[in-house]
Amino acid sequence: GKGLRCLLNIPNTESYKNAHHSSGRFCFQSSQSLGEITPFSTGSVGQPPRYFSAWNIQIIRSFHTSPSFQAAPVPLFWIIVKPAQKLFAIILGRSLRNWWKALPPNKRELFKESMRKNKWKILLGASSLGVLFVVFYFTHLEETPITGRARLLVFGKEHFRELSQMEYNMWMEEFKNKMLPETDARYQVVERVVGHLSESNKDIPQVSALKWVIHVVDEPGVNAFVLPNGQVFVFTGLLNAVSDIHQLSFILGHEIAHAVLEHAVKKASLVHFLDFLSLIVLTMIWAICPRDSLAVVGQWVQSKLQEFMFDRPYSRTLEAEADKVGLQFAAKACVDVRASSVFWQQMELAETIQGQPKLPEWLSTHPSHENRAEHLDRLIPEALKIRESCNCPSLSGPDPRLIFRLNVQHLLESSKDQETPNSTKQDLSKTKLDFPHT
Repeated sequence: GKGLRCLLNIPNTESYKNAHHSSGRFCFQSSQSLGEITPFSTGSVGQPPRYFSAWNIQIIRSFHTSPSFQAAPVPLFWIIVKPAQKLFAIILGRSLRNWWKALPPNKRELFKESMRKNKWKILLGASSLGVLFVVFYFTHLEETPITGRARLLVFGKEHFRELSQMEYNMWMEEFKNKMLPETDARYQVVERVVGHLSESNKDIPQVSALKWVIHVVDEPGVNAFVLPNGQVFVFTGLLNAVSDIHQLSFILGHEIAHAVLEHAVKKASLVHFLDFLSLIVLTMIWAICPRDSLAVVGQWVQSKLQEFMFDRPYSRTLEAEADKVGLQFAAKACVDVRASSVFWQQMELAETIQGQPKLPEWLSTHPSHENRAEHLDRLIPEALKIRESCNCPSLSGPDPRLIFRLNVQHLLESSKDQETPNSTKQDLSKTKLDFPHT
């Protein structure tokens, strides 16, 4: 109709077939809403599950957006000093141990007696040091944009702007022969989705302050990330993994949220603060352990405890925060936010079909696909209210979550029908499934 703009209007052309196994159109209303959008592929009851038709099951991998080295660049000075700090702690602890071993027994007793006499002074000194750390922590807290949550910032944001440019140059050099041109249909889809998201959320200063630049990389990996300076990188593997434009909009909204919330600065600041505290523990380990071999083991245990008790849980917290804010961005852009949880259910199903081992969530820097989908399901009612408050067109058609469940049910029934009498106990992950492409 009048005033309808299309994200892509190249039906039945070779370039579009290369972009995706479909010939639909992706349109949104000119009044800053996605409106009625024809998905890449749809599912219907009683027919083969076409919800997964866009997938190449053999190339699907665990989708983890914003890898840690991409999401958390650190100042160059810290990169140089960090190993030196650990080396200094090891040398200091080892020197204290050797000094203690070289002391005659009588001097050891005199030293212990002196420590007992001055225990209150020692306790006061240790307490003062602890107070300094606490004061440093609370004086470096700032309010997170949008969410208002307190965050620790050790480094200045200007350092990250410079490093973002350096990291951008590194990625451009690595992918220079794999970048899709602006005339490619897939590039145009990503460009218009990102443009629509940024335009719909321009009332947020952090969104309007960044210039969003699109890069689509011809790589099979299911991945996307956004650098702190607004450089958006999307792999073609992600475009093949999403089922419709709504899922793509949510994923890109999630990545934009990482940049807007400045998660790179937050993660690097926390890691640096914890590493500085761990120097004290590292010195004690090398001073107390009687042999170097035991000290090496103790140092490894200490690093793993820090990683699994602080670093990875904090990364999962940042991912959950980006999911929440990204869902809000998508809702303001009039996206069908119900499709967000379906994407992670699809990823969960893909791993099950391939028989990939499932690691416990505490071993990962990202929430599990199942928990992520459940978390989004809890956030969707609030996102729907935001969508309604933005005067978005009403959602038509069935809930995509219901369609997905029906398709999974149909998939299970079809796989049972294909089983032979001698393989009634065959596992789903071992069943050979043929997904039709549209």
